[in-house]
Amino acid sequence: MSKKKKNEPLTGDALLAKVKELEHLSKEEKAKECGYYTVTKNGVERVNMMKFYNALLEAKEIEIDGKQSGNGRGGRSASYRITVQANGNLLIGAAYTKQMDLKPGDEFEISLGRKHIRLKQVDEDELEE
Repeated sequence: MSKKKKNEPLTGDALLAKVKELEHLSKEEKAKECGYYTVTKNGVERVNMMKFYNALLEAKEIEIDGKQSGNGRGGRSASYRITVQANGNLLIGAAYTKQMDLKPGDEFEISLGRKHIRLKQVDEDELEE
């Protein structure tokens, strides 16, 4: 086994699921099991922890360098733009609700402006009144 591993390292939800499954292993063993290693021509295995950590951050949709992913797929990362759908709805995706740590059932008050929509989260105190 003197060649670089041919299988692609895990990414996204598959990576998160595998890391959770391997919670009993060390971080280096997790990285290796998820495919983040190479084998040198001398047969030495090298674990690439930086690529592993970056893949975990990306899988959790955490941007630490301030760049947008630019992959063009809606739903993977927040683009801070939405488009009115054919049925007239505006859909605010999960990237935003995750970023704000919103839970199912959280309520918002909607204020309409001339060219804007403002959402204000309704506090539990306001719900009781």
